[in-house]
Amino acid sequence: MTVAAGIGYALSALGPSLSLFTAVISHKPFLILILLSSTLVWLMSLIALSAVWRGFIPFKTAAWWPYALLILTSVASQEALRLFLWRLYKRMEELLDAFADRVSKPRLVITDKMQIALAGGMGHGVAHAVFFCISLLTPAFGSATYYVEKCSRIPFFLVSAMIALAFVTIHTFSMVIAFSGYSEGNRTDQYFAPVVHLAAGMLYMRSVPILKFEVSIAISEGVSSTTLLEIREDILIFRRCPHLQGIPIAPKNRVSPTEDGSLAAGGPSAYDYHLRLGPKFTGAIIIVTQ
Repeated sequence: MTVAAGIGYALSALGPSLSLFTAVISHKPFLILILLSSTLVWLMSLIALSAVWRGFIPFKTAAWWPYALLILTSVASQEALRLFLWRLYKRMEELLDAFADRVSKPRLVITDKMQIALAGGMGHGVAHAVFFCISLLTPAFGSATYYVEKCSRIPFFLVSAMIALAFVTIHTFSMVIAFSGYSEGNRTDQYFAPVVHLAAGMLYMRSVPILKFEVSIAISEGVSSTTLLEIREDILIFRRCPHLQGIPIAPKNRVSPTEDGSLAAGGPSAYDYHLRLGPKFTGAIIIVTQ
């Protein structure tokens, strides 16, 4: 392999996150700080978990239950940390709103909350990719590659990158879904993140010894796609309206863009914007129709 291959593996794992960072996070220094802080916190948690389990690994049995216990405790500890971060976020939100009131500035709007959760989730995903994939890529920059006996067709580094991509997707959007569930008291969304996290870990653990790596990758990517399906109604589409983030959220609030990009109620326009409040606090969907 070459340097190009090593960079390609890294981009396979983190390319979508890099695009999302460039499009959403990079424009706001506050979100960059949240992303970096979240990445550091999750990395520290993973290092702490690995230190605890290092005393028991490698297991001296071929049974599957010790590995299942490892995954179960790891997922449980990470979900407990997610709940702690939610409470920390609520405290931060109260402080920011109080400060905004003092200086006569607007409070956090719905898209601000979505972006904060997104930055926190991306930090979780990046930490996972760094810990389980990027840290393994040093040999990939050499003149050869590495295969495992289970799969002699796909390089081990590519397998790691694809699995990391699946978990980055899960962690990034699960944070938005979980924060939404905590905010609204929606039990389905509250349980969604830990269930998908646990399912992805367990399915990958059980599929690798039995099935080919291609199938294991497909299973992991399939589980990660459930987060995209769950959050499909939480995607905010911006079209011609730079001031859209400040719109008061109201069901079927019809607005039209003026020539300067601001919004005016009613009136003819090339587009009709129907703003619908979805089932989650991030669920502002703009349906653009010709």
